[in-house]
Amino acid sequence: MHWQCARNRTELGRDHLDLVFTHNPEHADGDPYEALHDAFIALEAEAAAGTLSAYGVATWDGFETGALSIPALHQLATSAAASEQHHLKAIQLPVSLVTATAFSQALDGEGPIAQASERGWQVFTSAPLFGGELPHLATRELTELLNPDLSTAQACLLAAASCPGVTRTLLSTSSPAHWAEAREALRFPAIPVPTLRKVLDVLAAG
Repeated sequence: MHWQCARNRTELGRDHLDLVFTHNPEHADGDPYEALHDAFIALEAEAAAGTLSAYGVATWDGFETGALSIPALHQLATSAAASEQHHLKAIQLPVSLVTATAFSQALDGEGPIAQASERGWQVFTSAPLFGGELPHLATRELTELLNPDLSTAQACLLAAASCPGVTRTLLSTSSPAHWAEAREALRFPAIPVPTLRKVLDVLAAG
């Protein structure tokens, strides 16, 4: 972890990192919490040295499978820092109309997104368009329900960004035009929770 942080600082040309994510710890050999404990100790040392502001955990299905939980991660970080004033401040997980388990839970104030938000952590969404597949799967009727003023891709992106507790949306694009479309979509007001719940219920029934 120390080597990776030093390499990232060199690549970015900075002497301080804002946020570092551990990546998919649920895929570690053995107990993921054992691997994370060692990583958290190193990251807390980086924070103590003034080279790092915060760290987080990025996962694809760790919360959905139960391999990870917000309370356990908080306890682990507390142990690594020997204090509840630890620097674990973020999670990253997929949130979309397809990967909707955590999304649906958040609408009811439950699950990892709500639990992280309650602790003041940042919540980063990954794959909001499900690797670019979602716009091809969604219907125009679904788009009209979400926001009739947007394209299908824009409406699906805004839906993920509207999930309660989400603070950042990660998106890769294939062209500057797609990036401009995404930025335009996120300028619209958040989609209301009742509408999001209705859309997810319709998709679940289908």
